[in-house]
Amino acid sequence: MKGPGHTILLTGGAGFIGSHLAEALLQRDVRLVIVDELNDFYSPEIKKANLAEVRRAGDFEFFQVNICDRAKLREAFEQARPDTVVHLAARAGVRPSLEDPGLYERVNVAGTLNLLELCREFKVPKFIFGSSSSVYGVAEQVPFRESNTELRPISPYAATKLSGEMLGFTYAYLYNLEVTCLRFFTVYGPRQRPDLAIHKFTELMEAGSPIPFFGDGTTGRDYTFISDIVSGVLAALEYQPAICVGNARFDIINLGNSHPVTLNRLVEMLEAATGKRAIRKQLPPQPGDVPITWADISKAKRLLGYDPQTPIEKGLAEFVSWFRRTNSRLKAV
Repeated sequence: MKGPGHTILLTGGAGFIGSHLAEALLQRDVRLVIVDELNDFYSPEIKKANLAEVRRAGDFEFFQVNICDRAKLREAFEQARPDTVVHLAARAGVRPSLEDPGLYERVNVAGTLNLLELCREFKVPKFIFGSSSSVYGVAEQVPFRESNTELRPISPYAATKLSGEMLGFTYAYLYNLEVTCLRFFTVYGPRQRPDLAIHKFTELMEAGSPIPFFGDGTTGRDYTFISDIVSGVLAALEYQPAICVGNARFDIINLGNSHPVTLNRLVEMLEAATGKRAIRKQLPPQPGDVPITWADISKAKRLLGYDPQTPIEKGLAEFVSWFRRTNSRLKAV
């Protein structure tokens, strides 16, 4: 990743991961162009507040564009002329994808195709795709390795992310586009989406309300702190995939913490971080939820120098501190 004069177009830059990455990019003095729809999957006001935080780190150009609108998206490319596209925009979430799979297909598959087509048209040399650990699905072997081709996604969301990866390979093969797919494992930290477990549980526990507790608590997640994910993405921007098939420069890399935590243990650690006792509302397991996610990060370490630094106890303490500061400001308004 070059410095001044290097233009990065970042989709989803108003979201949780995107806003943190945007701040880090601005600190590296690149020209940053953010594309975000500011949709209502969760409050657009939260996303606007994220952008305000990013603005404190430096100036950027912003296009409020739905990635499904290729004509509007093309206008952003025309003005930006990016050297690199980092594609994080997506309809997220396993459970909501079961309710409206068509929406997830349109945004996550057709929207990704729009971006790849525009990379081809404008001869953008580098494409970073934010994928998901959910593509592994009900994998029989743990930890999950990128070399595992027996992928069994069990939600429309997971299937759309796998489709995005495959489209990336196709464009790498056909059009000399350098593509790196990063499979994120359960990212958490300040600004985390309000629908995700750590945020939702903290909010409910602080209010003394019951938390939804699905299954028997033995499901495990490889919780990865936001700063560790950002460091992995930044390293990927400097990485050139080796030629894998034909002339295709394409790679898939896990970014996780490689220390899965059960739901039971997560709740115990949140109780310690908040000083509040969780009231569990027992519910049956949810369709689409996998039993465990667990990243093998040996490839990321070897190729990217990736080395996650944040144990979950520290990360949860930082999240709870951020949550309380943010809540106090909102109550004061």
